[in-house]
Amino acid sequence: MNSALFRSLFKTRGEAIAFVTFAVFLLLVLPLVLPVFRLNLVGKYLSFGFVAIGLVLLWGRCGVLSLGQGVFFGIGGYCMAAFLKLEASDPETTAIQTTPGIPDFMDWNQITELPAIWKPFDSLTFTIFAIFVLPTVVAFIIGWALFQRRVGGVYFAIITQAIALIFSLGIDGNQGLTGGRNGITDLRTLLGWDIRTESAQQILYFFCVILLFIIALGAKYIINTRLGRVLMAIRDREERVRFSGYNVAMIRAFIFAFAAMLSGIGGAMFVLQVGFMSPSIIGIVPSIELVIFTAVGGRLSVLGAILGCLIVNWSKSTFSEAYPDLWLYLMGGTFIAVVMFFPNGLAGLFDKIPAIKAKIGGWMKKSGTSGKVATTPKNTPITDEN
Repeated sequence: MNSALFRSLFKTRGEAIAFVTFAVFLLLVLPLVLPVFRLNLVGKYLSFGFVAIGLVLLWGRCGVLSLGQGVFFGIGGYCMAAFLKLEASDPETTAIQTTPGIPDFMDWNQITELPAIWKPFDSLTFTIFAIFVLPTVVAFIIGWALFQRRVGGVYFAIITQAIALIFSLGIDGNQGLTGGRNGITDLRTLLGWDIRTESAQQILYFFCVILLFIIALGAKYIINTRLGRVLMAIRDREERVRFSGYNVAMIRAFIFAFAAMLSGIGGAMFVLQVGFMSPSIIGIVPSIELVIFTAVGGRLSVLGAILGCLIVNWSKSTFSEAYPDLWLYLMGGTFIAVVMFFPNGLAGLFDKIPAIKAKIGGWMKKSGTSGKVATTPKNTPITDEN
């Protein structure tokens, strides 16, 4: 790797080794030791990693906490689900419906024609375009409107939380258009390729991991560039940055929109691997959980945020299977403990390793010095007193 590119991605060699080790673990070790069902679960957890990377840039680096990232995750997910549902609703498959050729939930709600908003999603090209653009545009409009008025801190978090509630209720209340509470289900093929088979799930897992690491490298590049330094300056000294001539509102709106785009990609990958989309995945509680994943892993670390998604979700699955009535308390307690004792998350522990090593080395050196056996100088006669 070119040295200049290496320095723009990694600050230390140890950081690069950790990145490569984690990639090998996900791409080689897990596929060898886990059955396809469990591997598919890991892929599902990693789809939340796209959101976590966005939160590292937005919350960890820029200091803007959003409790509504589930909205953008849902936009990307519903775009992909719409395409897959239209492909699964061809006239032959839906011949028993009153109106063949439209999704089943529309037929149940006595809709006799495909709504105009659904028609563009018959194209995969438009669907991919929408997954990238729709969350970005929506987030930029929201961010620009709020940041221009210098809305930030807890007020911004509450507003984004309210937007997540409105979005989930809007989807829930339009059953004929969105599938309502049941969501969009029975997704089978992608351009004729059956995504429900074990081989397809494995391929989708590898695609998700590779795409996630490409985006992770892009995020690390942003962090180590001038933009990354400006983001940290806005987080720590907003007024100084504003007085220096930077348009703080535009920068925040941009990074909010970029984080939303990553969330939309994560939503699309979630749908491909899980096979459904519903408002239960995009409301207030899921949005808060996404913040918990990032905080536990480390909101300042791209790799730590991804690791947090894996650890918390795996613990959530394990706890919910063993203690279905207590897992929410266990997850909440874990989040509180991390915030109190490890403010930089689990990734912050690795940052302390050099300092710990230095302290241990100092203690050993001091102990070695103090434990030396006293020697008698030359030419000094040896007596009982000596």
